[in-house]
Amino acid sequence: MKKVAYFRVSTTDQSIESQRDALLKAIGLTEFDKEYSDKVSGATEAMKREGFRTMVEHCLSKGDTLYLYSIDRIGRDAIDIQKTIRDLLQAGINVYVVGLGLLTDQVGAIVTGVLAHIAQLERIKINERTGAGRVLANKTFKATGKTHNGKLSLGRPKKIDCGDVLKWRRTNKASIADTAKHFGISAASVKRCATLA
Repeated sequence: MKKVAYFRVSTTDQSIESQRDALLKAIGLTEFDKEYSDKVSGATEAMKREGFRTMVEHCLSKGDTLYLYSIDRIGRDAIDIQKTIRDLLQAGINVYVVGLGLLTDQVGAIVTGVLAHIAQLERIKINERTGAGRVLANKTFKATGKTHNGKLSLGRPKKIDCGDVLKWRRTNKASIADTAKHFGISAASVKRCATLA
């Protein structure tokens, strides 16, 4: 009977280390037989994630135990979380969640239902906070020319100065392709600079 852990983080700059440490400490193990992870939003269905799908299809079997740091590591969609947990339990796979312990069919269904809805609410709140941040940035930008964080633009930072690009191109009588290569930008960016001038 394998002890398998699954971890998920939402962004590539986050690490699974804190989840792994907390999970190992909670169950008193030093390592798992197998570990799987994904760096993807919780809004993505569990079986559409490469790590989770590989774990279910090629590793987990009846009698194995899946260890999770939190129920929301499976996702932030209530229906998907409940379906995934139900499918695992029906396949004879034990599911252990830190703070909840081993889920059973009856208790697992109730607890998973409640926690799945909480996870989905958190996803809604994240979207609301993101939207509120965009509104504040736009409002502040219109009033001051800077965002609420002090940035000079609402988009990603500019990679180039169009004035420098056009000046270099004129001075060197360079083609669009040569200019793009010199500055490490696309030909479309060089053309865009020309239209903005």
